[in-house]
Amino acid sequence: MTGNGLRATGAKKPKMKYLLITGASAGIGLSTAKLFLDSNYKVINLSRRPCPDERVIHFRADLTTPEFYSLIKPEIEKHLSKAEEIVLVHNAAKLTNDGVRTTESDALREILEINVIAPNTLNLSILPFMKPGSSIIYLGSTLSEKAVPNSFSYVTSKHAVIGMMRATCQDLVSSDVHTACICPGFTDTEMLREHVPAEFMAQIKNMSSFGRLVKPDEIANAIFWSSQNPVINGSIIHANLGQIES
Repeated sequence: MTGNGLRATGAKKPKMKYLLITGASAGIGLSTAKLFLDSNYKVINLSRRPCPDERVIHFRADLTTPEFYSLIKPEIEKHLSKAEEIVLVHNAAKLTNDGVRTTESDALREILEINVIAPNTLNLSILPFMKPGSSIIYLGSTLSEKAVPNSFSYVTSKHAVIGMMRATCQDLVSSDVHTACICPGFTDTEMLREHVPAEFMAQIKNMSSFGRLVKPDEIANAIFWSSQNPVINGSIIHANLGQIES
């Protein structure tokens, strides 16, 4: 009881907030998971490798297989049924060095399964749980709006991601669920180091006006900010340190 005879009320129960992200085992995904965890979100990761942060709820998922979600659906939805806000981040992607003259359709199909079809599967499955204030954040690339040689499948899929985000914006009118696409520049991740020989890394760094690679946590901050600000609904956000155009 308080001094005036009134019963003290307890603290307001914190809002149940979830981040559902693909590919949080390393790089941008891992930095994003940590940031949301530190901001009082529960985090669910879908990837083949587990997220090294033990606070993350991990579900093993091979996004190349069409049935990946059906295998984990009951457990994920048990979590999301309690959510008052969901941030869905389509982070996982695959990059191959290929060209239009040599890319077999099955190889293109595998890239599209990860980079385009898996996001669609998750949108279809998760949207029924997304209350007002939720968001869907796509990860594009500088190659979402231009092309370079020997990146045929990746360029094709990342152009499609921007189209998917724009269509998402229009289809979710009046839902109070917003969307955006973050397009990172050259970011210091495993994927970049796997595809860029060490002797070319200095050249890659000099392609930004800051003379360095983007840090994964910088992209994580852009993702978090976008998830909290519906004013950018439908936007493409270039996060590339001012990439120098040749």
